[in-house]
Amino acid sequence: MLIKKITYIDFDGNERTEDFYFNLTKAEVAEMEMSTEGGLAKMLSKIVSAQDSKRIIEVFKDLILKAYGEKSPDGKRFIKTQDLRDAFSQTEAYSELFMELALNADAAAAFVNGIVPITPNK
Repeated sequence: MLIKKITYIDFDGNERTEDFYFNLTKAEVAEMEMSTEGGLAKMLSKIVSAQDSKRIIEVFKDLILKAYGEKSPDGKRFIKTQDLRDAFSQTEAYSELFMELALNADAAAAFVNGIVPITPNK
């Protein structure tokens, strides 16, 4: 799970700094891998190499919103609903994060690495 501290200006002009939570489960990553021809990593590499800005933007938006959620108070669940995604996407926090990832390759790589579950070697 990635906890991302984001500072932004809300629509009342107030500066806010909040923690936002992002996570993809092993099942979600497997589903994304299997539903993408050649796999997710290959597809990402291909669009970055081709400098396909339109597709890069679509993929980052999708990744951010698929990974966004709220941790349950007991820590047992990571809640992701369309309502939560919609609410987050309508904030300046989302806009700040999106622009950071779009303009900074290192930040984008760190974000992706932070949301993908680590599978221990057996």
